[in-house]
Amino acid sequence: MDVAKAYADRIDAVRTQRARLHEGDRQDDAWGGATARRFRFDPRRQLGANVEAIASYLQPEDTVVDAGGGAGRVSLPLALRCQEVMNVDPSPGMKTEFEAAAAEAGITNARFIQSDWLDANELASDLVVTSNVTYFVRDIVTFVRKMDETAKRRVVMTVWSVPPPNQSAPIFQLVYGEEQEPSPGHQELLPVLWEMGILPDIRVLSSVSLLDELPQTHEAAVQEAARGQWLSPKHQDLATSTVEKHFGELYEETPEGYRPLWRPEVRELLITWEPGETS
Repeated sequence: MDVAKAYADRIDAVRTQRARLHEGDRQDDAWGGATARRFRFDPRRQLGANVEAIASYLQPEDTVVDAGGGAGRVSLPLALRCQEVMNVDPSPGMKTEFEAAAAEAGITNARFIQSDWLDANELASDLVVTSNVTYFVRDIVTFVRKMDETAKRRVVMTVWSVPPPNQSAPIFQLVYGEEQEPSPGHQELLPVLWEMGILPDIRVLSSVSLLDELPQTHEAAVQEAARGQWLSPKHQDLATSTVEKHFGELYEETPEGYRPLWRPEVRELLITWEPGETS
């Protein structure tokens, strides 16, 4: 599959650049610690329209598998509306946040399976969901095929129109003096699905953001711009000084807070199909 090879090549380019810039860094769990805490949300919160769109496919007796579900941003609210949720994710840090969030919300029908999706065995469910994961998957065909084989009734994927790793590309270029290798998004994913024989339903949902609210102070805005998984810890001081130097180009002060001029407008895409379509 030429499009699948192009997808893998894009992942390889991202990993090669990251390995060069992060040489010498030690990360036992790249998604643990503060990163995992950022992805933890109250399961009983008022759901936005985008998560509601996913939940609309649920029936009360359903079981759900969330492939790469992290701290449960999507799967834990779904657990309140179905029989059982299984979150398959390899990160110990995400496991900690998921189980803590479930306990605090009194959710007992959700469990965390600490495993890479492709290594997980004996899974079967009515729905298989994955949200904001495919940008990091090199073997995208095997990943998608396993979703299709695991789901009894429906596969649901969501991606953002600009993948989260790519949203900080302007900061990356300022800090490192080179363009960031972009992670694959829907423009690369959809041709893979089509070549696999999958003709999914596609809905463009509401705008989304990595920010819960705008930074309220100059210092918070600098911190927000200078952090990110693309940044090596050894370059934190460089990133902070670079953002300070270019602050006027990067932020606009408004009554609501500091608006990041460098962040693009982003919509979420919901991609779904009935299983059994893969070739």
